[in-house]
Amino acid sequence: MSEPIDATVADGVGHVTLNRPKAINALSYEMIGLLTGVFDAWRDDSEVGLVVLDGAGDRGFCAGGDIRELHEMATSDRHEDAHRFFREEYRLDAAIARYPKPVVAIMDGITMGGGIGLAGHASIRVVTERSKLAMPETRIGFTPDVGGTWLLASAPGELGVHLALNSRTMDAADALYAGFADAYVPSEHLPHLLQALAERADPGTPSEIVMLFDETPGRSKLALARDWVDACFSAPTVDEIIERLRTAEHPDASAAADELETLSPTALTVTLEAVRRARTLPRLEDALEQEFRAVTWFIEQHDLAEGIRAQVIDKDRAPKWNPARLADVPADLAARVLDEQRYPGVWG
Repeated sequence: MSEPIDATVADGVGHVTLNRPKAINALSYEMIGLLTGVFDAWRDDSEVGLVVLDGAGDRGFCAGGDIRELHEMATSDRHEDAHRFFREEYRLDAAIARYPKPVVAIMDGITMGGGIGLAGHASIRVVTERSKLAMPETRIGFTPDVGGTWLLASAPGELGVHLALNSRTMDAADALYAGFADAYVPSEHLPHLLQALAERADPGTPSEIVMLFDETPGRSKLALARDWVDACFSAPTVDEIIERLRTAEHPDASAAADELETLSPTALTVTLEAVRRARTLPRLEDALEQEFRAVTWFIEQHDLAEGIRAQVIDKDRAPKWNPARLADVPADLAARVLDEQRYPGVWG
C-alpha cells in the first residue's frame, strides 16, 4: 500500500503530493495528520525555502474531504470524531494561510471542498486548463467550510453567494476572476515550472518564477454573468433570490432557480447568511470558527446524512432525496446555527 501523501525535500524545495489518485486524492483524517506533521516539520527547516503542494494522478488535486469517512462518522454517532476531523482540518488550512514560507499550490484538475481549503489559502495558487474548482457542499445538504466562506465573501459582487448556493464549478478563468487563483499555467508547462522553482534562477522569488509561466485563459463566464447574478443574488432571502431568478431574462438564471429548488433549504439558508457574515469578519480564523459552529450543527442533521447517501454513496440506487421546503425553515435558523457555540471551537 502506498502512503496517502508523499513528501520530499530537494534543492531547497519541500514537495508534498496528495497520493490517493483513485479517490481523486480525497482528504482523509489520516492525511490531515500527515500533512500537519509535514508543514510543522518544514516550518523551521533551513533546508526548505519554499513548499510545492500538488496531487497525484491526472484527475485532480483533491476532490474534497473523504465523504464516505464522514458519512460513517455522522451515521454511527461518532460525532466527536467528526468534530476532531474538522478541527484539525481547519487548523491545517489556517497554518497554510499563515505559513512563513511561500506555498505554491497547483490545482490541476478537480479541486473542491477540502481541496480548496488546502490550496485556496496558499500564497501562490496555480490553475490549469484542466482545473475545475467548486465548493459543492449544498448539494449534500451541507454548507461551505474550510475557509470557503472567507474566499467566497471576497468574490466580486454577488458571485460568492451564487457559487456557494448553486455549488457552481469554476474553470481557470472563473477561478482567477473570483479570486480563488493567482496564475494560469498550461498543464504541459507544469514540469518546467517545478524545475524553475527548484533552480530559482533570476528572477528569484517564487511569485516571479510562477509569473514567467503565467498565461491568459479565455474570458470568464462568471464575469459575463455579473449582471443577472448581482441583480438576483443580492435579494435578502433564498426565496426572494429564486423569485428574482424566475423573472430574470436569462436562461442561466432560470436553470439556477431550478437547481436551488432541489437543494436542502436549511443548507441554503445557513449558507446565504454565512457568506454574507464572512464579508464583515476581520480574519480567516474568524470565518473558520463560524464555519465550525455550522459544521457541528449539520453533522447532527438528517439532511446531511441523507444528502451524502443520495448524492454520493448510493446515487444510482437511493430514492430521490426530498429535503424540506423553504417555507418550513424557521426565520431565526441561520442566526442560531452560526451563533450558538455548542462545542469547543477550532482553537478551543
